[in-house]
Amino acid sequence: MIDYTEKIRETARRLLEKGEVEVFIGYRKGSVPMMNEPALIRSPEEANQLHWDSNCGLNLCNYLTKRTEKIGIIANGCNSRNMVTHIVENQIRREQLYVVGIPCKGMIDHRAVRRAVNHREILDIREDDETLTVRGTDFDESLGKRDFLQSNCRICAHHNPVIYDEMVAEPIEENGGVEPYKDVEKIEQMTPQRKWGFFTRMISHCIRCYACRNACPLCYCPTCFTDESRPQWVGKSSDPTDTMTFHILRAYHCAGRCTDCGACERVCPVGISMRQFTKKLNKDVQEFFSWEAGLDLQQRPPLDVYRPDDYNDFIK
Repeated sequence: MIDYTEKIRETARRLLEKGEVEVFIGYRKGSVPMMNEPALIRSPEEANQLHWDSNCGLNLCNYLTKRTEKIGIIANGCNSRNMVTHIVENQIRREQLYVVGIPCKGMIDHRAVRRAVNHREILDIREDDETLTVRGTDFDESLGKRDFLQSNCRICAHHNPVIYDEMVAEPIEENGGVEPYKDVEKIEQMTPQRKWGFFTRMISHCIRCYACRNACPLCYCPTCFTDESRPQWVGKSSDPTDTMTFHILRAYHCAGRCTDCGACERVCPVGISMRQFTKKLNKDVQEFFSWEAGLDLQQRPPLDVYRPDDYNDFIK
């Protein structure tokens, strides 16, 4: 995937020189290893800042909401699916976007890499198609890239963008026979008491920093329910009830909309696996309504649609 960088730069430079876009949204190298950052560039000279590798895990759709100019943007599978949701929910117009598609083989789990080197300080990390080379003051280690992919990338069924205006490379083969909900099915077999205990332990370290909300491309309400004071839906403290209420309500707001991009887990400072909430809802929506988020520009999400003939067999 690192071979895509020069093609991305050439495309951004061309679009800006010709005035086809007013801003180009992509990634650039971050100030620390494995933390690439979003980049919004407005002149052809800035195109050399752009970069692409397996550390571009933040979702760029956060920078689309309510923009009015013509935008160039790079998109892998999950980013493009969130663009579809933004278009369907009238946050942006399709004709505003020039989408540069990227076939994606997955993003690196930076926490897993740090564990593999015993949390020693990483000064540099290089990658090729199969290998990560991690360097520090007193070590130099090679790691198999596939062993350190984010958990959502290991079960991804949409590596290629679903909408694009041009591609930087040929589409890659999609994963076949993926079982994305094996972990959800294990939880479904638990008793209600064990389920509650499982989720209570999972969020017990939550510090209510709202990094998951801020990184989520779907959280663009003008006033979040956590900030509403009249009425106050949830307390601001780290009380376990307030914390659980926050996570459950945020997950329900993403029902039928979540693309499992993993941005929420990637930014969590305490490593909470909050995808366990949204994956259950993704599974239910897929089973009950045959729906996957972000694949259809012509159809609203299930919880945004009412039909008199909707079947209700699953409601108990």
